[in-house]
Amino acid sequence: MKIALLGAGHIGETIARLLHGSGHYDVTVFDKNAASLQPLAAEGIKVQTIENVGPGSAALVRGFAAIVNALPYQLAIPAAHMALEAGCHYFDLTEDVAATKEIMRIAEGAKTAFMPQCGLAPGFIGIVAAHLAKSFDSLNDVKMRVGALPAFPTNALKYNLTWSVDGLINEYCHPCECIHDGEKIDALPLEGLEHFSLDGTEYEAFNTSGGLGTLCETLEGKVKNLDYKTVRYPGHRDLMQFLLGDLMLKNDQELLKDIMRKSMPATMQDVVLVFVTVSGMKNGRLVQEVFARKIFAERDGARPLSAIQITTAAGMCAAVDLFRQGKLPQSGFVAQEQVSLPEFLANEFGKAYQQSRQVESIG
Repeated sequence: MKIALLGAGHIGETIARLLHGSGHYDVTVFDKNAASLQPLAAEGIKVQTIENVGPGSAALVRGFAAIVNALPYQLAIPAAHMALEAGCHYFDLTEDVAATKEIMRIAEGAKTAFMPQCGLAPGFIGIVAAHLAKSFDSLNDVKMRVGALPAFPTNALKYNLTWSVDGLINEYCHPCECIHDGEKIDALPLEGLEHFSLDGTEYEAFNTSGGLGTLCETLEGKVKNLDYKTVRYPGHRDLMQFLLGDLMLKNDQELLKDIMRKSMPATMQDVVLVFVTVSGMKNGRLVQEVFARKIFAERDGARPLSAIQITTAAGMCAAVDLFRQGKLPQSGFVAQEQVSLPEFLANEFGKAYQQSRQVESIG
């Protein structure tokens, strides 16, 4: 399968190596930064520089079976239009709600498939929640919690950069879709603070945008309460609220991003926490089911991988691979909840989640 991969950044390079290494894909990586492409070219992966992403550059990717977009969320809509014009299938990692809704519109009547949100959250978390929900006669609560956290927090925010600063601030600043008492509403970001303990470690969780993917539309009218919250170490939310609200940096997000890039070190030593609870009625009884995983960075070998690289790249590669195998719709909009969790975990790429440590002791 011939793949045009857009973006050779932190996640894109990992996707490129995984797809290329599987032997099932002919991958060409496009990026505007030639220096970012050099390590991949040295490994025998095809690379090409690209100035702009959008309809005008569709000629560059015409003839490819699919576009895999690993660029920042702001380029999701132009990349989807590019795929439509070129006649390619389309996959991306976007967590942006507005971009996803526009891609749904672009996919209407398309002869090719459009599958955004193929990462961790949105992405894998929605696959898990939909799988658990299917086994209930009726649903009360679906709670989805995900955190990409430094393994060794040392600063006041108890946070290090593990992924895109653009995506981080975006999810902290936009309304959060959820279902409350059967009604679909928009909740405020950074609100809904809760605390919990897992494996002896204390965490907090709060509303952030985009993690639900399309589950609100899928489960509307079927669930009483549905929400997604980001997991952090205690105290993080209050400091972000101070920065975004009290210092009004919500109105100058580029300044905040610049400050974080300059003052907050990135880390490859991270852990990803996935925590989903679903409650409802089964055979006349009120029951709850839980799915919990901790995925750790891989420090062995010549090329260490962070936990967020592993989980995000695995989500994308598994989606593309299941599509190649004919296990997903081949045209129109494809939602994450259309992916079978058992098939995902059995996939050569999805096994990254299956082989992680399952958390058994949950109160």
